[in-house]
Amino acid sequence: MEINQNSWKEQDQWGIKEFILLTSLEFIVVIGCLKFFVSPIYSQWLKNDLYAGTLMGLTIAITLLLGIYFIALRPKRLSWCEVGIKRFLMKDWKIIVLYSAVLLIGSVIIVVLTSFIGNSWENSKTESLQQNVTFLTVSIAFVSAAVISPIYEEIFYRGFLYRWLRTRMGLIGGVLISAAIFTIVHIPTYNVMPVNFFSGIIFAMAYERTNSIWPSVMIHGITNGIMVLLTSLG
Repeated sequence: MEINQNSWKEQDQWGIKEFILLTSLEFIVVIGCLKFFVSPIYSQWLKNDLYAGTLMGLTIAITLLLGIYFIALRPKRLSWCEVGIKRFLMKDWKIIVLYSAVLLIGSVIIVVLTSFIGNSWENSKTESLQQNVTFLTVSIAFVSAAVISPIYEEIFYRGFLYRWLRTRMGLIGGVLISAAIFTIVHIPTYNVMPVNFFSGIIFAMAYERTNSIWPSVMIHGITNGIMVLLTSLG
């Protein structure tokens, strides 16, 4: 019997309870506690915004992935395939390359357009990297931006959140609302919100087109990695 590869877009085994618990984990635990209380402790302890930011990213990754497992997967005896961790086809490499190029070009255009209203595109981790460009600092920044963040963010925001919204609000609603939430959680970096929203759309569409979370992880990682390398050269 042929398996419908698109069945994940039509239904899931979660309800409003899982959605509320996981969004609460993000907004209350991650943003309300980790970013506001734990992050300053990391900064004071490590005396370096790059190292502190990387450790915070790892802390958030562990928190959200454990949340996915214990709230969405384990209680219903589901595998990680339910949040998109599955193989993708060779033909999907075209989507990875194309969407990566679109995201990079689109991000540059957005940066140029928003620069006219006086936005700054620096953050503490970027400034810390630029002040001390070494093989170690560039490597740490690259792993943080191109490996850690793409994996946990795509599993959480696309694998669970986008899928949950997609099955209930359709393609357009799922893409736009998940991209909006993805943008909001990056506050207070207001200057990159337009890029985050555009990125959220691209990542959701990659998942939509390939039925796997890995292409969006790779697009996310490629673009973030290139930005880190350009920052270190600047």
